Amino acid sequence: MGSFKYAAKKAGGQTVEGTIQAEDKTGALAELRKQNLVVLNVEAVSSKGGAKSFKFGAKGRKFFQSGPSIDRNELVLFTRQLATMVASGLALLEAIDVLGEQADSKGMRQTCQKLGAELRGGSDLSSAMDTCPRAFNPLYVSMVRAGEASGQMDIILERLADYQEASQALTREIRSAMTYPVISLTLVLGITAFLMIGVVPTFKSVFEGLGAKLPAITEFVLATSDFLRAHWFLMGSAFAGSIFGLMMFKKTRVGSHWFDVLTLKIPVFGPLARKVALARFSRTFATLIRSGVPIMATLEIVSNTAGNSVISNAVDASRESVKNGQLLSDPLARTKVFPSMVVRMIAIGEKTGSLEALLEKIAEFYDAQVKASIKAMTSLIEPILITFMGVIVGGVVLSVFLPILDVVGKLGGG
Repeated sequence: MGSFKYAAKKAGGQTVEGTIQAEDKTGALAELRKQNLVVLNVEAVSSKGGAKSFKFGAKGRKFFQSGPSIDRNELVLFTRQLATMVASGLALLEAIDVLGEQADSKGMRQTCQKLGAELRGGSDLSSAMDTCPRAFNPLYVSMVRAGEASGQMDIILERLADYQEASQALTREIRSAMTYPVISLTLVLGITAFLMIGVVPTFKSVFEGLGAKLPAITEFVLATSDFLRAHWFLMGSAFAGSIFGLMMFKKTRVGSHWFDVLTLKIPVFGPLARKVALARFSRTFATLIRSGVPIMATLEIVSNTAGNSVISNAVDASRESVKNGQLLSDPLARTKVFPSMVVRMIAIGEKTGSLEALLEKIAEFYDAQVKASIKAMTSLIEPILITFMGVIVGGVVLSVFLPILDVVGKLGGG
C-alpha cells in the first residue's frame, strides 16, 4: 500500500485535496471515482515525505519537427506488438530491439534505434518517445506515461491501439467519400480546358468563313477560348499562387481559425466536419480518462488534438473554468459549440462517476452519424457532378454546332 496526494472536484464544483491509501495510482484513481470525484491530479507520496508528481503533458514541441516518422498503420501494429510483448513479460528494451529488427520501413527502424538508445541511457519509455515527435504525438506520449505511472503498460497500449484503429477507420471513411468527387471534378475541369484550348479554336476559322452572325453562346465561348489561350500561363500562375497563398495563410493562427470557422458553416460539409470533430473529441477524452490521465492534462491534450480551432478554443476556455473549481459541463455549455446532448451526457458522467463510459457512447453515436452523413453526401454529390459535367461540356459542344446547324438549315431552306 502507498500514499497518494490528490486534488479533485465534488459534484457541486468544490475543489478538495487530501491523501488516500491504495496499491498503486490506478487503484487511487478508481477509489476517488467511486466517491463521485472528478480527479484533477494525483501524486505518489515518497517515503521521505515529499510527493512524486506524475507529469502527463508532453513537452513543448517545435513547429518544424525533426527525427524519423512512422506510418499510421505501422504505428498501430507497433503498438499492438509492444503490448503483447510487455504482457508476456518481455523486457521493454528487448521488445523495442525486436520490433526494430523486424521493421520493414526505415522510419520504424530509426525510431526503434532512437528509443533503444534513450532507454539504455536511463530514460523511461514516455520520455524516449517524446524525443521522436514525428512518430509519437502528445496523446500517445501521455498515455504511455500514464501506463508507466499505473503499472498497466500492456493495458494502456491495447487501449491506445484501439483508439488509433477507430480514428483511422473514421479517416478512411471520409477519404473514401471525398475521392470520387475530387477525381470527377478534376476530370470535368480537364475536359473543359482541353475543349476550350484545343478544340474550340479549330472551329473559329470555319465560323469566320461562314460569314453569318454567331449565337451569343458561341461568341462567349470563342472569346473565353481566345482569352485562355493568350493568358494560360498567367491564369495557371495566378491559380497556383492563390493555392500556395491560401495554404500559407492557413498555417497562421488567424488563418487556421478563419478556415475552421468557415468549414463549420459550409452547407452539407459543415455539419459533417462538426460531427467528425465531436467524435474525435469524445473518443480522445474517453481514452485518456480511462487510462488514468488527470482531467487537466486530458483537456490540454484534447484541445491540441481536436483538429478544429473552434473546438480547441472552447475546450481551452472550459479548462480554465475547471481549474477554478467548476464542473466541466458548465463551461462547455457556455461556449455554445457543443450540442446540448453532449453537454448533458458529460454532466451526468461527472455526477455519476462514469464520465469515460458516456464519452465513449457519444463517440460511437457520432461515428454512426458521420457514416450516415457520408453515405447521404456521396449519393447527393454524384448527380450534382454529372449535371455540372453535362452543362459545361454540353454548353461547349452546343456553342460549336449551333452555327453549323443554322447554316445547314438555311441551305436546306434555300
